[in-house]
Amino acid sequence: MRNCRRQSLQLIAAAGAAILVTLSGDGSRAQTPRTIKVVVPLESGGGLDVVARILVEQVNRTGPRMVIENRPGAGTVIGTEAAARAAPDGNTLLITNPGFVISPQLRKLSYDPLTSFEPICHLVQYPSAIVVNAASPYRTLTDLLNAARKKPGELTMANFVGTTSHLGFEVLKRKANVDMTFVPYPGAGSAVNALLGEHVTSAFVVAATVFEHVKAGTLRALAATSRIESLPDVPTIVASGYADYEMDGWIALMAPGKTPKEALAQIAGWFTAALQSSDVREKLAAQGQYPVGMCGADFGAFLRKQYDEYGRVIREANIKAE
Repeated sequence: MRNCRRQSLQLIAAAGAAILVTLSGDGSRAQTPRTIKVVVPLESGGGLDVVARILVEQVNRTGPRMVIENRPGAGTVIGTEAAARAAPDGNTLLITNPGFVISPQLRKLSYDPLTSFEPICHLVQYPSAIVVNAASPYRTLTDLLNAARKKPGELTMANFVGTTSHLGFEVLKRKANVDMTFVPYPGAGSAVNALLGEHVTSAFVVAATVFEHVKAGTLRALAATSRIESLPDVPTIVASGYADYEMDGWIALMAPGKTPKEALAQIAGWFTAALQSSDVREKLAAQGQYPVGMCGADFGAFLRKQYDEYGRVIREANIKAE
């Protein structure tokens, strides 16, 4: 996944050029008078919702009218189920995150992420970071993991169940051959609060949730899943000595299964064009999100690979739904 960001501008340009030729005329609102509903399966104000609104706002400037519908509940399950049941006419979309392929491997659901939906585009990716309280004696990831080896099971890492950061923690434990205790919290905010209160040793969370704390000096970032542009001094986990470590999060666009290919191509064109906007890229960067713009068959292959890799980690770590 580290290569995604490096290739993102080329992917966006190529996808946009290839897909936009399928549009009729200039794609103006007059030619596409319908309203498209974009389901966000989490509450408003969170990272997924913010990214969805940035992109939809840009699409609305030249394309069809799109409206966000937040459908939170059961992680991402309630909104995802609603999108899966929608008519496959191109008028309902789902913007989602890795929970889309993680949740179905933790519990029995009414939809299959690989067959109940049509993959449209991998829109953006985002890093997670391992952080400690500023008062912590651990100044590098090596310090933390060495201490964990000396105190098996005593050191803790906070997160919430069924996220890329949770799975990333399990992968790192195996690569580093350490025994650390996972402490589940209902969300990144509560995990960070626990760390600020020194109730846990460390936290593994989406990097954007700790930007301000790290810059203010209340938390220290030891390593990240990939390079963080706004925190350039934070090394990656790979640079910290763990080769082939890839566990960035992502945000993607889906449609109900059997949505016509022509509609999928048109929608992909609108969103890849939005990702080329300098204004959009600046807003995404402020949220710790980086454009990818991988669409169609390439994204479908990526999604299948993520499903398989996450499933392997879940089985090996014996992760269960809370």
